[in-house]
Amino acid sequence: MEQKEVHLDARQIRVLAHPLRFRLLGRLRLDGPATATRLARALGTNTGATSYHLRQLADVGLVLEEERPGRGRERWWRSAHDVTSWQRDTFAGDPDATAAADWLEGSWLRSLVSQAETWQRIQRDEPEEWRRASNFSDYWLDLSAEQLDALNTELNEVVERYRAAGPAPGSRQIVFYLYGMPRVDEP
Repeated sequence: MEQKEVHLDARQIRVLAHPLRFRLLGRLRLDGPATATRLARALGTNTGATSYHLRQLADVGLVLEEERPGRGRERWWRSAHDVTSWQRDTFAGDPDATAAADWLEGSWLRSLVSQAETWQRIQRDEPEEWRRASNFSDYWLDLSAEQLDALNTELNEVVERYRAAGPAPGSRQIVFYLYGMPRVDEP
C-alpha cells in the first residue's frame, strides 16, 4: 500500500523545485495518470523535456510508471502520493534545499492567488449552488505555536475524511487551501 502523503527530504525538494516538474506533478495529481505526450500537450511544452523531467521525479519517488496492458510502448505516469509536504526547518544547513523550499512556497502561493483570481473573474457564470458553496474567509486568532499546529492537524483530518468518502453525485474537483501563519505587519 502506498503512502498518501510524502514529507519531502532534501533531495526530493531540490528535484521538485523546477517549474516544469512542479507543474507535471500537479497535473498528475489533478488529472490522474498520463503519458509524457499528453502532459506536454496540456502544459505547452515538448515531449522530450516532459519525459526527462518525469524521469527526474521518478528517480526520487514522486511519480511512478504505471503499467497499462495493450498500450504498446506508451509510458504512463502517475503521482506516487496525494499530498506533498515539507518543513523548511528540516533543511537548515542545506542552502540548496532551503532555496528549493523557498521557491516551492513562492510557486504554491502564486498558484493560490491565480486560482482565487480566476474564480473571482468567472464565478458570475457558475451555477448558483457553486457560488453559494464557495467560501473565502480569513480568521484572526490568538494562538500559540502548539495550538496552530493542533488546528492544522485537525483541519487536515477533516479534509482527509472528505477525501476518503469519495466523490458524491454532482461533484467537481475542488481546490482547498490551508495557510495558517502568524500575523506579520508589512514594513
